Amino acid sequence: MFIYIARRIALGVSVLLVTLVVTFLIFFAGPADPAQSLCAENRCPAVKLEQIRTSMGLDRPISVQFAEYFQGLFVGRDITDGGNVNHCSAPCLGYSFHNHLQVSDEVFRRFPTTVALALLAMVVFLGVGVSLGVVAATRRGSAFDRTLVGVSQVFGAIPYIVVALLFALYFTVLYPILPQTHPFSDGFGPWIVGLIAPAIVLGLVTSTAYVRYTRAQMVDTLAQDYVRTARSKGISGRSVIYKHGLRAALSPVLTILGLDMAGLLSGTLITEQIFSVDGLGKLAITALIQTDDLPIIMGTVLLGCVIVVALNIVVDIAYSFVDPRVRLS
Repeated sequence: MFIYIARRIALGVSVLLVTLVVTFLIFFAGPADPAQSLCAENRCPAVKLEQIRTSMGLDRPISVQFAEYFQGLFVGRDITDGGNVNHCSAPCLGYSFHNHLQVSDEVFRRFPTTVALALLAMVVFLGVGVSLGVVAATRRGSAFDRTLVGVSQVFGAIPYIVVALLFALYFTVLYPILPQTHPFSDGFGPWIVGLIAPAIVLGLVTSTAYVRYTRAQMVDTLAQDYVRTARSKGISGRSVIYKHGLRAALSPVLTILGLDMAGLLSGTLITEQIFSVDGLGKLAITALIQTDDLPIIMGTVLLGCVIVVALNIVVDIAYSFVDPRVRLS
């Protein structure tokens, strides 16, 4: 087990290093010019652009900029911002070009909101998707089974942005059945309650996949020899389904859950934009479309990569605890 975990962590670290190098080159060595975005109406003479690049430290070689960025992730660094030298403590993701604040502060201030939204959505799509998938599998071939699978396929085929827009329009604007979102500064109660609407729509849409995955795995598992043996020994049907069948069927579902949670925690872009949730997704979209703030974009990409790698490692390890047939060497 220890060797397996060590190998997975080493592989994850290598993925993070490659992502760090590639994203840095794309954002800071690519065609985008951060200095141009800081000019009024994006129009500046060449002399002014050069002054801005110098004041932001962008005139130095890319290798030097990357070495300083890499160093700042672990020990912090001093950053030249508009001619001023500011210390950025580790993990330093740079300074925003537009609000002149530490990117790490901006990212981690919004991260708890995205985490709360992802966890609430997970409760919805696991509760709904797995439960309905188990029921459909135990009633395989019935009218309920066919109807449920058909509805989940149709509902899952509708573009998510359409479902989210209609849900927000009818349930939070025209008919305010559910509360609108609030910033954390309004208090914990209004803040967490305001996340219910986006969590419901995100969870319900995601649950359509879990209905089909759970049903398919349960149908396959309930046909295995050890399940038939358990039935022949007189074990109750509920125990066979949930103790012997569901536990083994959850292994593939865990893989999907890990990937889905990684995506949600990396930033629920569409959901946060539609429902005005002040999370990572909204921060990344604003930086990408409105301000062209490369340090913010870089910071959200790196955090997203860390989350994806970490959750994949957790899922791989969790296999051995969920399914006794899996053994790690």
